[in-house]
Amino acid sequence: MEAKKFLQTVGSEVTSDFTKNRSILSFEEYTQLFVQSPARQARNAAQYLRDAIDFYGHEQVPHPTGTIRRFKIFDAPAGDRDGRVAGQEEVQNAIYRLLGNFVRAGRINKLILLHGPNGSAKSTIIEALKRGMEHYSSQPEGALYTFNWIFPSEKLVKGSIGFGDRAGGGGGTGSLASYAHLEAENIEVRITNGLHEHPLFLVPKEERKKLILETLGPKTDFILSSYLLQGELSSKSRRIYDSLLATYEGDWLKVMRHVQVERFYVSRRYQTATATVEPQMSVDAAYQQVTADRTTANLPPALQSVILYDPHGPLVSANRGLIEYSDLLKRPLEAFKYLLGASETGEVPLEHFVLQLDEVLIASSNEKHLAAFKELPDFSSFKGRIELVRVPYLRRWKVEQEIYDAQVNATTVGRHIAPHATRVAAMWAVLTRLKKPISERYPSEVRGLIERLSPLEKLRLYQEGQAPERFSLPQARELKKHLQTVYEESDSYPNYEGRSGASAREIKTSLFNAAQSVEFEGLHPLAVLKELTALCKDKSVYEFLQQEVVEGYHDHEEFVATVEGEYLELVDHEVRDSMGLVSEAQYKDLFEKYVQLVSAWVKGEKIQNKVTGAQEKPDEGRMVEFETIIMPKVEDASEFRKGLISNIGAHKIDNPTGELEWSRIFPDHFKRLRDHFFEERKKLLRRNVENTLKFLSGEQASLMAREQAAVRQMLDTMCQRYGYNDASARDAIVFLIRKRYP
Repeated sequence: MEAKKFLQTVGSEVTSDFTKNRSILSFEEYTQLFVQSPARQARNAAQYLRDAIDFYGHEQVPHPTGTIRRFKIFDAPAGDRDGRVAGQEEVQNAIYRLLGNFVRAGRINKLILLHGPNGSAKSTIIEALKRGMEHYSSQPEGALYTFNWIFPSEKLVKGSIGFGDRAGGGGGTGSLASYAHLEAENIEVRITNGLHEHPLFLVPKEERKKLILETLGPKTDFILSSYLLQGELSSKSRRIYDSLLATYEGDWLKVMRHVQVERFYVSRRYQTATATVEPQMSVDAAYQQVTADRTTANLPPALQSVILYDPHGPLVSANRGLIEYSDLLKRPLEAFKYLLGASETGEVPLEHFVLQLDEVLIASSNEKHLAAFKELPDFSSFKGRIELVRVPYLRRWKVEQEIYDAQVNATTVGRHIAPHATRVAAMWAVLTRLKKPISERYPSEVRGLIERLSPLEKLRLYQEGQAPERFSLPQARELKKHLQTVYEESDSYPNYEGRSGASAREIKTSLFNAAQSVEFEGLHPLAVLKELTALCKDKSVYEFLQQEVVEGYHDHEEFVATVEGEYLELVDHEVRDSMGLVSEAQYKDLFEKYVQLVSAWVKGEKIQNKVTGAQEKPDEGRMVEFETIIMPKVEDASEFRKGLISNIGAHKIDNPTGELEWSRIFPDHFKRLRDHFFEERKKLLRRNVENTLKFLSGEQASLMAREQAAVRQMLDTMCQRYGYNDASARDAIVFLIRKRYP
């Protein structure tokens, strides 16, 4: 490619984008744009952020309380492994509701404070909002505009203030010729607008209100903010405006010549319409004197005697957008007392003027600092101006695993990731966060069930809505009725479930440490378990390890053994499945035949004998034989059958168009079915596993060709179906033999 041709192509594209995006407008052109889409241009920061969230849409996702709305703005774009917010849908909806309250109130009158334990994704949630706003501002629906002041060169025009009454072919009283599109060489001074003030502030209040109401129309449901209706120009813009108006003897149209409306974009890197304030001592806004700068000698004489102050700082940079106060309560109280007024009125008093702001204020804090803050006398003044949003640790292990799968992969660790490495870490992390339910708070019919829930059973209940296998079907149904209550039980407690436990940061460190293990050729679950065991010994470092064990809860070392047991079950199932001794289709066929018998039995119907063609009663012997395998011993056969059909009916109501997947509807029954089958074939299974170990240890010669082919086929299945390689499969099989087939 020729360099000249390449540069011309790029230049043409940039120019086209600049024109298409309407980056520079005269005030007249902007007014026309406003008339065409008044609701889009009349938004305050809360309306803009809420529209940005809506722009990406939402979906319903599974949740222990049923389903819950998840906003897609919190899903990171492709390639951003750290940006996605895993779970936390309750927090997303709370923020969205608060933004809706600000919109209905017509002003942003409170600070949103996200509080929770360290590492619970508070900063990630805020960063996702910023990232979404940044992209949204580049779209036509998210266009934002502010204005600059333009003063042309004296060579171009001459007049009473150093410039004449004409510009670009227009002039005279009553005309609206503009300097907005002058070439750079014809501009003497361009005074930018660091506050990103709204262009309509240049219109007097009464005329502005009339313009907005007329363009919106009488039937609009758009809620006008007080910022746009009552807002005024900043000190700098007001002084320039007043000086020009006086010089032009009240000719407002001539003043508007000097206005250049400019589109701006939200930017995290350049802190445009968004900023982050780290813990520090100073107030977050200041100013400097514009007219003290030597470049302002080029200003027209009428403005050279006017003292102009240019505000700066995070509050200024974030105007018309969002400002984040990271770890707000780590700052001395005096450093953020100004937020008492700023959060309620949107104004910050400085020495020479009052700064008027339009931005969403959002902060983060950990629970310790918030608890200490509540003890201060000044908290009573703050509590009416702060909206608290709790951000706990995740309590569903599959959602927790999403964090590690996104950040711990073959690219980041440089080695093979064995199946279930992140799973065991996620399960252990969530187990450390669970609290024993207070059974006294539940009705008598379910109290005993909840009291007996182990940490692992509670983990499964939260993730899959799966009741313990030892419960009968009526007991399982009764427990599931109270699932939401169990999940929300501690929401009102100071020491709520999810406040303590292992954080994702600590788990990621353990995963990366495990990836460097010399015992395994990659990141292996067994290496992860060793790291978790080592972590449990650092009780002086991690506060959650110091909790008292309560009937199995908070027993973090035992949780390692619990997760190891879960991993053993997974490996056993995958090895057996890969051997192909029996297929899932066969299980499904057996179960479907049983369901047909039970369905007819419950309805009192007969079934046609496929051999004789006669109508016969359901075979009681076949049902009982199958029930000895899949039915808990405490269950009554009659109740079990009725409950089975009832569960199928309930599933059809919830999923009217979905296919019946028996293994998902009845996971416990299928597990018992698989276990029974392999218990009967344990000798054959042990021999196959031993052959596999010989094959992987280089002892192929001791195996017959048929045995070698069977082993190779099994390993290929493990690799293709479950993601193993030969090394990780060998380690898993050695572990399986040692633990289950000695």
